[in-house]
Parts: sequence; C-alpha cells; structure tokens
Amino acid sequence: MSLGFEMAGFKTIYANDNDRHSVETFRLNFKSEVVCGDIRLVDEFPSADVVVGGPPCQGFSRLGKQANKPRHENLLWREYMRCIAQTLPAAFVVENVPDFLKDSASEGIRQGACELGYDVVFSILNAADYGVPQRRRRAIIIGRRDGRATLPLATHCDPNAMLLDQHLARWVTVRDAIGNLPLEPDGLNRHDVRLVSKLSLDRYRHVPPGGGWKNLPKKLLPDCWRYKNPKSGGSTDMMGRLLWDEPAYTIRTQFIKPEKGRYLHPQADRAITVREGARLQTFPDDFLFQGSNFQAAKQIGNAVPPLLATAIARHVGGWLGLNSPSDRGRRSKFVEV
Repeated sequence: MSLGFEMAGFKTIYANDNDRHSVETFRLNFKSEVVCGDIRLVDEFPSADVVVGGPPCQGFSRLGKQANKPRHENLLWREYMRCIAQTLPAAFVVENVPDFLKDSASEGIRQGACELGYDVVFSILNAADYGVPQRRRRAIIIGRRDGRATLPLATHCDPNAMLLDQHLARWVTVRDAIGNLPLEPDGLNRHDVRLVSKLSLDRYRHVPPGGGWKNLPKKLLPDCWRYKNPKSGGSTDMMGRLLWDEPAYTIRTQFIKPEKGRYLHPQADRAITVREGARLQTFPDDFLFQGSNFQAAKQIGNAVPPLLATAIARHVGGWLGLNSPSDRGRRSKFVEV
C-alpha cells in the first residue's frame, strides 16, 4: 500500500507492523519512520492527510474461519480506528479479504467513521480491473471527511466484456507480467527454483495449462487426495497451472509451493518463482525483499498490489487537489498502520 501511494504522489511519514521481516523490507525501500511492534503499544500517531491500513485478515478469511480458533488480531481494527479518531485525516482506506465486509469488524469501522463525521463507501474490488495481472478480490473501505466518498473507477476489463467497455484497456495477463523472464530461472533477483522431489516433478508434468490436481493419475495423488473422486466438487486450485493469456488467480503467501494453489508456471514444470510472484503482484524489479524466499513470498502474498493501491491513491488524491495543476509537485502525507 505504501508503494502504491508513493507512486501516486504521496509521502509516507509513519508505518507500523508487527512482523520483523516486513518491517526490514519497508526500511530497505522507504525513508520514513517505521515501528516494529504491537500497534496497541503505540500511544500517539502523527497527523497525516490520509491513513491506510489492513487489519490482520487471517481470522476473517475462509481458511481462518475453518481453523475455528479465536484470534485477538480480529480486534485490531479498533486500534486502526483509534488512529483515525486521534488524527482525523482527510481520508482513510482499509483493505482486507472479501469476507471482512460480512464481519462485525467491518460494521464497527463504518459506524465508528460515521460517528467521526466521515462519509464512507465500501465494496469488493477486483485487482484485475486496475491493471494487476491477477484476479484478486479485496474488500476496500474508504472514508472522506469533507465531501462524498466514492470508489475508484476501473481502468481495465475482461476482454470478453470489451464490447461493453471499449474505453477500458484489456486485463493484463500472466504473459504480460512474466513472459520475458527466463523460462529456466537464472537465480538473479530471486528468480530461482525451489528444489523438489522427483515425485513432485512427475506430478507437475501431468498438469495441463488451466488444469489442477484432478488431472493427476491416481498413482501420483498424495494420500490426502487419493480417495477423492476427481469428478466430484471441491477446489481445483491445488497444484493448478496458470494460463499465459489470462490473469493469475490470487497470489497467496505460499505461492512457491504448487500444492497450495494455482501456482505452477504456465509452461515450465515448476512453481512460479519469488520474482514472478512479485511481478504478478505488480512489484517493480527494483523493490527489495528482506529474508528468505519463504519470508519474501509471505510478504508478497500478504501485500496489496501496488497498482491497485495506486489507483485508490490517485482517486483519493483528487479529493486533496493532488491532481490539479496548481498542486503539481506537492506531496500529501499518509500513515500506514
């Protein structure tokens, strides 16, 4: 989110996260103050034009709910609203998984913001509609103090709908994003292969473009899938292969493991690399990640795609006059928590 807002002309003045590797990555790429620690221990937040953030989403995701474990992180949205109440920014942005909008936490944010005088709008946005080569659906809540809050208009659309939206660009595809990277990873800039067993390679070779675990012969199925009927319902994402000429599906935190989702390269018999995952999230190649490939993948999968954040930031920046000729060169300040 910070990268997207800075690309739109904002300046980060403060950030907070409880994950050490994420904070170190932030320090590698941004010059602003960042605090590694529990947000509940932050007494005072600096004033800013905009506050952006994503309260921890694991407890709101479908996988998190299936785990059926109480999570104190689910209450951290209250700390986000404490920041809003304390600083009263001109606007704020919240990002989370789609099911967040069904949770009482979302209602708490909207109600609390309205009580503070904000006009609030919310919806589920598809990142592919904003130039991201990925069908990533995310809940977005935007609040505005002075005026009516609105959502950013889509800039891209599904090619099948282009007859209806001729003014929009087509969705960006996997080929557009990673097609010029070496098919055989060269080990440069985290474009490297994760070593896997011969059994895993045999499995990968049986998965066609757009296919998944149901394409495996029974003798190659893992024990946990062996007794499932391939013709029955259930997820087809596991060990799924991407398609060159379509956007990817959601890039999650373990995308370097094909067993965890649709992360097989469209052509090569391997998982996408960290660099390929970063590009599918629209991180530029000069953005640096701290930690192992596992840690980098976790940060990439948890991130807001920078191009989606840029679209939101430009929209919000228009309210603050950042898009007017008289304000060209001025940078508004924002806080990420």
